Amino acid sequence: MTISSQHSASEAFAIEGAERPSRWLVTVDHATNRVPGWVGGGSLGLPGEEMARHIAFDPGALGTGRGIAERLNAPLIHSDFSRLVIDPNRGEDDPTLVMQLYDGTVIPGNRAVDAAETETRLARLHRPYHDALETLAAARPDRAICAIHSFTPQLRGKPPRPWEIGVLSSHKDRRLSEPFIARLRALGIVTGDNEPYAGHLDGDSIDRHALAPRRPNLLIEVRNDLIATPEGEAAWAARLAPVLDAVLSDSGL
Repeated sequence: MTISSQHSASEAFAIEGAERPSRWLVTVDHATNRVPGWVGGGSLGLPGEEMARHIAFDPGALGTGRGIAERLNAPLIHSDFSRLVIDPNRGEDDPTLVMQLYDGTVIPGNRAVDAAETETRLARLHRPYHDALETLAAARPDRAICAIHSFTPQLRGKPPRPWEIGVLSSHKDRRLSEPFIARLRALGIVTGDNEPYAGHLDGDSIDRHALAPRRPNLLIEVRNDLIATPEGEAAWAARLAPVLDAVLSDSGL
């Protein structure tokens, strides 16, 4: 696959600024809640209010990622299908690849998903996204990856989450995460280290495109109530982009 235009898209993904010169590649795995028409006629059987929740995508992550990529003059790639159709941030053998229950919500359109349907979703959505991501990542030998996600302030029946930012990392590579966390905390940003989730998952996007090839990387989770508006997205992009630039520059990687 060759990606040479500033903007590229398929049913599985979209790319913005492919030829921007930054070392950084910004990724947004859970960018949209779109259900392709060939999947259940464009519906997983959930009402609109459920599809607007964090179970279907990462609210605010795409706008924040775009703002960061623009400020860094970096390319951006994002998925264009709901994580409930098939989760691009899971390996192909992960049991949560096609979710049937998420944060208390049953996914009717996934109840009867069999191996053949899963393979169709892999072939049309999951694999093309990862192929394009790897092509962009490999476009320069010194590539660094910044994955942008968002998290809900509170899961159903669970305590509120106090963090503004969560930085997720693997024990295999904390070269950027540790100085990044230190800088955010010095700015007064309430920052979780592998909170609200553990940072390593075999076969996920960072494992596949950063850890395996030893690319410097950061995975940033922004609490989604902070980026619920375009103004919030822009404000957090403006706060995070210069820290990303400084940490990579100072790392010597």
